[in-house]
Amino acid sequence: MFRNVTAIHLHLAGVFQRKKAGTSLARCLHQTFAMAKRLPARRLDGIDHNPWVEFGKMASEYDVVNLGQGFPDFPPPDFAVQAFQLALSGDFMLNQYTRAFGYPPLTKILASFFGKLLEQEIDPLKNVLVTVGAYGALFTAFQALVDEGDEVIIIEPFFDCYEPMTLMAGGHPVFVTLKPSPTGDGELDSAGNWRLDPTELASKFTSRTKALILNTPNNPLGKVFSKAELELVASLCQQHDVICISDEVYQWLVYDGHQHVSIASLPGMWERTLTIGSAGKSFSATGWKVGWALGPDSLMKHLRTVQQNSVYHCPTQGQAAVAQSFQHEQLHFGQPSSYFVQLPQAMWRSRDHMVRSLQSVGLRPVVPQGSYFLIADISDFKSKMPDLPGDVDEPYDKRFVKWMIRNKGLAGIPVSIFYSRPHQKHFDHYVRFCFVKDESTLQALDEKLQKWKDELRP
Repeated sequence: MFRNVTAIHLHLAGVFQRKKAGTSLARCLHQTFAMAKRLPARRLDGIDHNPWVEFGKMASEYDVVNLGQGFPDFPPPDFAVQAFQLALSGDFMLNQYTRAFGYPPLTKILASFFGKLLEQEIDPLKNVLVTVGAYGALFTAFQALVDEGDEVIIIEPFFDCYEPMTLMAGGHPVFVTLKPSPTGDGELDSAGNWRLDPTELASKFTSRTKALILNTPNNPLGKVFSKAELELVASLCQQHDVICISDEVYQWLVYDGHQHVSIASLPGMWERTLTIGSAGKSFSATGWKVGWALGPDSLMKHLRTVQQNSVYHCPTQGQAAVAQSFQHEQLHFGQPSSYFVQLPQAMWRSRDHMVRSLQSVGLRPVVPQGSYFLIADISDFKSKMPDLPGDVDEPYDKRFVKWMIRNKGLAGIPVSIFYSRPHQKHFDHYVRFCFVKDESTLQALDEKLQKWKDELRP
């Protein structure tokens, strides 16, 4: 591709030489200017780098305990695996297309299950869309509802796809930051101490605000938004006629007696909220890639338009397995036999295990209220070894994670990637770790940390 006029001039000189040799001038000129056309769409500008690829590749090159990417390394529950096996070996028609907007038994059970939780009459045909994972639901929502120049309020730290999805839709991201409150000496920080400033949040709403994206429990922080915080967000969305896109994929994973509240359940919010969920997170089967969006038909009809003109529909057998899994959960919901009760109990123990372990080497965990993740404060390391190798403008946490992978055999994710660029420098002293892991992985973590601890001794 030509970068300047001089290059094109030199190429045209070659064109005329070839013309003398008998090549068609029109053909040569067409080839020249066709090659000079911009290849990638402008909506891809600035979003080509992916930190998951970068740090995943690096982790694969070393002998590490990988606590970076968020997925369980233990099997889904037996009933879910059996449901998938039945979908593969049972009705042969499950090998064929199903309804574009969701396999009917799945949309029906999702409508029934979440209708009770949200206290809404949910129509499985109008109010439910099954998508390629929650990621697909998010992408479809942005494409359907965000227009050129629309502003989207994003609460930091945020799951890193929100910003590029906003930009690809032509929108303008507007950031508001959760700020930690001071803690006492020797006291561990909690995700609940990170709060929105109501005045700052209100200031972000303008006549151009189209949507606010909410993530509770939050990734990477693990904050579970309280009902009072959600009521503040709801009030502002209603006051300014703003859509709320609520990413609730970790809704079952809450700890310490905290309660997940769906903002769509608050008065006046069903009509303006898309609630996004994930079978992968619900049933510890992230590779199934089955997600959904729930909401009023006034919003959902636009998501259906995007889906029917893009992926069209999702794999039938995975949807059938998820439908069966939810039917199982509906029978056991709220009881000790419910997976949505058993999973958070087990992960609560894993969280506490990791909190204790990380402290042994001087990492200071921020105790999460929910989700797969915790973040750990690395400020002490930043003060003791500030000059880790890396690019001059590279945030400290990125350099620290690379150092940790190479030298300590542990992989995490730098928390600065979950912030807008202007704010990264203020939050470059945290690392995210995934604790939704098998006991053997946590033991391997302890072994790595013990070696690290031994090296710290004089």
